[in-house]
Amino acid sequence: MRLALTIRASSSSFSISNPIITLSQDESNTPTLPFNRCTTHSWSQLKPTSSANYMSPKLGPKWKQYQGINHWQDLLDPLDDNLRWEILRYGHFVDAAYRSFDFDPSSPTYATCRHPKSSLLNRCGIASSGYKLTKNLRATCGIHLPTWADKISSWACSRSSWIGYIAVCEHKKEIIRLGRRDVVIAFRGTATCLEWLENLRATLTNLADQVDGKDDIGPMVQKGFLSLYTSKTPKQASLQEMVREEIGRVIKSYGNEPLSLTLTGHSLGAALAILSAYDITTTFENPPMVTVVSFGGPRVGNKRFRRILEQNGIKILRIVNPDDVFTRVPGFAVSNDNDVADNEDVHVARLLGWLHRRVEDMQLVYADVGQELRLSSKDLPYLKQGDVATCHDLKTYLHLVKSFVSSSCGPCTQKTINDMWPKAWL
Repeated sequence: MRLALTIRASSSSFSISNPIITLSQDESNTPTLPFNRCTTHSWSQLKPTSSANYMSPKLGPKWKQYQGINHWQDLLDPLDDNLRWEILRYGHFVDAAYRSFDFDPSSPTYATCRHPKSSLLNRCGIASSGYKLTKNLRATCGIHLPTWADKISSWACSRSSWIGYIAVCEHKKEIIRLGRRDVVIAFRGTATCLEWLENLRATLTNLADQVDGKDDIGPMVQKGFLSLYTSKTPKQASLQEMVREEIGRVIKSYGNEPLSLTLTGHSLGAALAILSAYDITTTFENPPMVTVVSFGGPRVGNKRFRRILEQNGIKILRIVNPDDVFTRVPGFAVSNDNDVADNEDVHVARLLGWLHRRVEDMQLVYADVGQELRLSSKDLPYLKQGDVATCHDLKTYLHLVKSFVSSSCGPCTQKTINDMWPKAWL
């Protein structure tokens, strides 16, 4: 069963400011979506009531607040309704990356994009978003399997695959609503065998442009994620090269007007979004505001890497389900330099210090980044019995964002949500 999202204008003419969102299920063309195929809750539950006339929020001069200029202060708990809309909006861009990918190993177009660039957003139901897709993105695995493996199963050894896209907001009404021209870079999660193998390369490795020859530990990131971002073949450019080329073009074309770069992804895509954000802010001088909205993302780098992200002005909002094991890997997270030293029991402190050094020597000490919006699937009756896949599912995250009000009062009921949303978006 393929899930399709359609957006209809509230009048006979095309309208960005007054969309009425309906979601339907298209039984034809059924891509398999690992960790994005849960049947316990459908996309139809993610829409506000269609009986009320509502409009998306006008951000205008406040757009930087919703992009995290103040680290989303006073917007996360309780969750601001305008921010809720923006998170869900970017989530649908990620879903389009999933639904456009050919998951069928028997297909001659396996691991490619199922739709032409000119119609991808339309076929995924977000044609009325006001964005135009300008660049398809591919990621190449750096793992080289023996030649005999390719003879057994060529699809399992596909090194390069379609991973997402870049889209630029071009509709005037949407630019006015957003308060700037927005550029979205959307990434899907893990799909191919070699991508799974890259995920398992959990040790940290130095960033090539940050090696200074000193003895102290510099900025490091997960080896597999970096490999997917920088690897290339004689016929295929790296994901890094494609992102740099297109963002360079965008900055040159629109750099004289208010501009934002929003990178979003789920699972592996969340990690690639963070690496891309780092790369953009270190490659281009005085880049536009860069924001990452990640869903169910794993850890990416160490404390020094986190420090550079902060110094570069990258704003990161991580939507995390504590019941999702994929947000707690790879490695071990250390949140504070003084976690061991502050322990009152000196013997325990020494033991923890020794353990920390051993784990650090193994290059497995990571650090969480950005601001965290923590939403538990156990808070919703129709999600609390979910398995590992359900807890990690992109739809689960969007349901949690839709229903969350605040940590003090828990999630909304469906009736409360439907009553609340039209008022919030008028």
